[in-house]
Amino acid sequence: MSFSSLTSACSSLGVKSSSLIVQLGFHTAENNKFPGASVSSPKRTKIKKFSIACSSTDPLLVKAARGDPVSRPPAWMMRQAGRYMAVYRKLAEKHPSFRERSETTDLIVEISLQPWEAFRPDGVIIFSDILTPLPAFGVPFDIEEVRGPVIQSPIRSEDDLKALHPIDLEKLHFVGESLKILRQEVGGHAAVLGFVGAPWTIATYIVEGGTTRTYTTIKSMCHTAPNLLRTLLSHLTKAISEYIIYQVESGAHCIQIFDSWGGQLPPDMWEQWSKPYITEIVSVVRNKCPKTPLVLYINGNGGLLERMKGTGVDVIGLDWTVDMADARKRLGSDISVQGNVDPAYLFSPLSAVTKEIQRVVKCAGPRGHILNLGHGVLVGTPEEAVAHFFDVSKSLNYDGSSQNHSMEESKLLV
Repeated sequence: MSFSSLTSACSSLGVKSSSLIVQLGFHTAENNKFPGASVSSPKRTKIKKFSIACSSTDPLLVKAARGDPVSRPPAWMMRQAGRYMAVYRKLAEKHPSFRERSETTDLIVEISLQPWEAFRPDGVIIFSDILTPLPAFGVPFDIEEVRGPVIQSPIRSEDDLKALHPIDLEKLHFVGESLKILRQEVGGHAAVLGFVGAPWTIATYIVEGGTTRTYTTIKSMCHTAPNLLRTLLSHLTKAISEYIIYQVESGAHCIQIFDSWGGQLPPDMWEQWSKPYITEIVSVVRNKCPKTPLVLYINGNGGLLERMKGTGVDVIGLDWTVDMADARKRLGSDISVQGNVDPAYLFSPLSAVTKEIQRVVKCAGPRGHILNLGHGVLVGTPEEAVAHFFDVSKSLNYDGSSQNHSMEESKLLV
């Protein structure tokens, strides 16, 4: 579909922008090696350590994550590379193993850049998985087509803990190599994003042996073998901290921590079994990479917002079930937020997508907001709608006067 009726030239940004006038306090500006797959070992390259100091040329997303003044909200999407894109599906036919696609440097780079080449988002996230580092510290896994990730030897006893060892980052060379290339490919035009799973979320897979709907094994372990679980979580905390630092030194501008299943815990349980370990990760990374923004996302986080802020991260990722205006009141203006358009909106008429983006951005306020979905892009999402999402995001321009007001005061400008 042509967007000629919706877009106009934006000479200052060099991108297409929606011609719709936004009257919301801002205005328009113009498998182990892979079963069934033959994989050649990629050429190993020495990873250059990137500077992590602040500069005036930091990407828009990094500035927004820190709460610095920006002209518009930067935008990217969780799962922005994936099956909704025809070009990805074509590549997946040739390389059917997910682990091949996510553990081969050339394929990681190609897939990560597919949405960048199509939509020019403000963030380019590496194509990977939160389970990718597991074999590097002693937990092999497979991915089965129907069951998803499977861990044949789950950790449920003191003896099982003996399989763990310090993380061997050399076994994750493809992550470092890919981040370096992505940083070079996008230059200063977008932020390169790395990510990890939070200790609790990773532990759910390791203890349950894969995906689960009930989490009964690991939840009961909180009471029947708390010391065992604490030992596991502590080991994961150290490994994940080192993995984050490795990603930053390989070129990542920003890191998102996914505590995907933290929302399965009651708030008081999350306070005990997830928060301390995330807080420790933040502390370790801050000491080594003080200028790298950290984002924390939990699916189903409406009851955890204030507790999430207490971890010390820079940005709270909101899922779509949280009202943005309510989240801002609860979190205050001294922390950035990310989100939180319902992914299902992208199946709606484009005019509805536009209005929802405008509503979310208005409620988030003019500083410290990264526009995103409230969850990952859904399979079957029209690429046209994703393109429109990014076109609209680039059309927004905060009212200059609102940059000098608090979140609450800026609403008076509407």
